[in-house]
Amino acid sequence: MKKRGLLLVLSGPSGAGKGTVCRALLKNEPSLRLSVSATTRPPRPGEVDNVDYFFLDSEIFNKMIKDGEFLEYAQVYNNYYGTPQPFVEESLKEGHDIILEIDIQGALQVKEKYPEAVLIFIAPPSKFDLKKRLFSRGADAREVIEKRLHCASDEMKLADRYDYIVVNDQVIRAVERIRSIIIAEKSRPHNFKRLLNSFN
Repeated sequence: MKKRGLLLVLSGPSGAGKGTVCRALLKNEPSLRLSVSATTRPPRPGEVDNVDYFFLDSEIFNKMIKDGEFLEYAQVYNNYYGTPQPFVEESLKEGHDIILEIDIQGALQVKEKYPEAVLIFIAPPSKFDLKKRLFSRGADAREVIEKRLHCASDEMKLADRYDYIVVNDQVIRAVERIRSIIIAEKSRPHNFKRLLNSFN
């Protein structure tokens, strides 16, 4: 029998660097598979359907919600984002480790459906660092950044509902911490039932 794969969920406030950490982790851990999200927003330049996202129209997305096909979904501004459940479930059954990079609301939805999911909160080293990162991006207006910082304060309060907190002071260090979590999770007794039962 194949061992069931590990479901890892990465999330954290905007500017914490979860996307950068996730990409670096996937590069260093070839056994990990990234779950592709579905969205109703149009593709951005350079984005490829079925690779970056499953780009769906609102009608199809709403039908998938009614049919219970999402592991989690959320409306962000005027667009919907969600994680299709069949891909995740099939991959886990096949023994593949899956990583989701999703928002906090979605992560907590996943934990309800999959209590065995491992939730990792990517945190900035400090509020000052987060502010510096958001401003150095140069992508958003001051009022947008202030709104993100306000949201970050609320999101940090939810960190204690996660299984682990990883402070992203340096991407390499953050990746190593997550790799240690993966090793620890794979060493839990329920993964060794066959071995333990063989001694009965």
